[in-house]
Amino acid sequence: MFKKEREEIAKLEHIIEALGAHKDPKAIDVLERLGTNSPDDEIRELTAKALIGKNDHDSLVVLIVNKGKGINDLSPKVAMHSVNEILSLNDKTEVVKILEDTMSLHSDEEVRETARSVKALIELS
Repeated sequence: MFKKEREEIAKLEHIIEALGAHKDPKAIDVLERLGTNSPDDEIRELTAKALIGKNDHDSLVVLIVNKGKGINDLSPKVAMHSVNEILSLNDKTEVVKILEDTMSLHSDEEVRETARSVKALIELS
């Protein structure tokens, strides 16, 4: 059973990577609807990697602004994976803008605080 599950995850990983590389904005919608809402932590981690790797406004907003997704995921493992992917970006200009907007404009204090923490980590790196 484990081998079959691993094969399924590998297939999904390729699909998620392909969607992450795809230029069509609808790819972000698919990753958000299916990947970030998956009950499986590994799928959410792969989705975060794909969205952060795109490094554009729409893909980053999904993982920074939404409660329960990306850096705000309820699983600490997924949240830390998202943070580490952000920290590994070469160009953090867009992510810093979104974090700053989130810190000052978001209605949820917990989301604002997480954005503050991630921005502090970026400044330290």
